[in-house]
Amino acid sequence: MKKIQDSIENQLAFNAGKNLFHEEAISSLAFTPETLAVIERFGEIDITTENLLIDYLTSRVLQEFCRVNQYYSFDKQNRKDLRDIYINLFSAIRNPETTRKLTAKNHYSNLKKWLLKANSFAGKIYIPKDELVEPVACHEYSAELQIEILQIDIDKIASPVLDIGCGKQGNLVKYFRANGFEAYGCDRFAEESPFLNCLDWFEFEYGKYKWGTITSNLGFSNHFNHNHLRNDGHFIEYAKTYMDILNSLKIGGSFHYAPGLPFIEKYLDRSKFRAEIQKVGNSEVKSVRIKRLK
Repeated sequence: MKKIQDSIENQLAFNAGKNLFHEEAISSLAFTPETLAVIERFGEIDITTENLLIDYLTSRVLQEFCRVNQYYSFDKQNRKDLRDIYINLFSAIRNPETTRKLTAKNHYSNLKKWLLKANSFAGKIYIPKDELVEPVACHEYSAELQIEILQIDIDKIASPVLDIGCGKQGNLVKYFRANGFEAYGCDRFAEESPFLNCLDWFEFEYGKYKWGTITSNLGFSNHFNHNHLRNDGHFIEYAKTYMDILNSLKIGGSFHYAPGLPFIEKYLDRSKFRAEIQKVGNSEVKSVRIKRLK
């Protein structure tokens, strides 16, 4: 199992940064000799191990796509469809009548179709003549930097605390907990932890009148802005989730985020919510605090 996982990581590294929409993509995205050697031993793998490998592959490929472009979004159906692609790949590998070259060609063609279905904008921004793509990646910032950007006074925040898009390690969540706060986080790639939820922010159950403080640094609102500017963006879903977040605050609770969302903030019910907007240093980025009044 460990050797196969290592070969998967090496195959991902071999394909890292390659443009699925490049005119020569199918030939450049071939199986490596190491992968081909592992494939020849697939007859030794039992069904339980195969399912574990499919789950591992699905998870790692999703992470790789999001490493390349943080604005990619994959819902439950997208993730199921990707898993089905790897079920079909393993089935093709076990078929002695299918050549390895054809298997690879069909697999990467299926990945391209899947990506276009899940994130159609990818086909518009990646030029077929470019063999490699420049990552549009997100970074997991230190807790101190996030507090500075969000301009949070730690002496004034209320528990419990939720960090949306907390990152794999949940740096800000761990900082709050180390300072005595009941804090939790959600992120689509969060590590296993009693206080970190490996969930997309669309899937997380925010509840009602539950949170004293909610934070999201260059996360939820950054993606909301991106989708708001796209013709094919999920802006309605983001708007609904934004209101779910605000309605999950306790009375007196606050949602701290950056960048700002002026296109929706101006429509908030002023009798229920108060928006405090500040510049972040000398940049054009705005830090926002929405306080629930009633």
